[in-house]
Amino acid sequence: MTRFASAFGKGRPVIAAFVTGGDPTPSHTSAILDALVEGGADVVELGMPFTDPMADGPAIQLGNLRSLGAGTTTADLFAIARNFRARHPNVPLVLMGYANPMIRRGPDWFAHECTSAGVDGVICVDLPPEEDDDLGLALRAAGVDLIRLATPTTDASRLQVVLNGASGFIYYVSVAGITGLQQATSDSIAGAVARLKAATSLPIVVGFGIRTPEQAAKVGAVADGVAVGTAIVELVGKHGANAAGPVRDYVASLRHAMDAASKENVA
Repeated sequence: MTRFASAFGKGRPVIAAFVTGGDPTPSHTSAILDALVEGGADVVELGMPFTDPMADGPAIQLGNLRSLGAGTTTADLFAIARNFRARHPNVPLVLMGYANPMIRRGPDWFAHECTSAGVDGVICVDLPPEEDDDLGLALRAAGVDLIRLATPTTDASRLQVVLNGASGFIYYVSVAGITGLQQATSDSIAGAVARLKAATSLPIVVGFGIRTPEQAAKVGAVADGVAVGTAIVELVGKHGANAAGPVRDYVASLRHAMDAASKENVA
């Protein structure tokens, strides 16, 4: 069984928690990743800082700038990933970012580094399915899942293109915009998840605009998982080197609300 299959097989909606790698510094990221797991995150998304993050809102843009200002390199990110894997052998780890850092040294090099570091999946925000022949092929050959994004504007014909070659899970971007600024309605999310589930057996994780325990519980009631990033990155921005504790407590509040909602639904 893969780590993804194990995480999604727990009988509860997963929390996919995102932090920007190297924020506030590479040396502090490991403690923050540990805090995510301690708080109850099932999947950890390690963001690759980038100078032109087209899908990221102000909070994650600032996280990218803090990380890059601290001198974070791609080698640092893989070292962080490798150390995380040693400490958490069963928790799925995803690298999330943009194509430039992933293909700059060649897709095969990137895929090899992912495998070597114990990375389970990759989300490449700005790589359309039609153009992933190189990176997608290299990742699949290395046994690393390429997690695709679906959005509110993904129609039925486009969805088939998105699903072709996707694995791990489908990340549903619930709003047409950047991270952290907008929120989709519960009804629109439920409808979108139903359409996706009719088209694929892959788990559906919903992200963008989810930050409160109440929101997470509502989304977790209809989806296989909830992705949260902006609220966590904001805590890192507020608390800096001391962010691990607040991050752990915040993720635990999401876990508590989602578990309570799951029990109510069963009852």
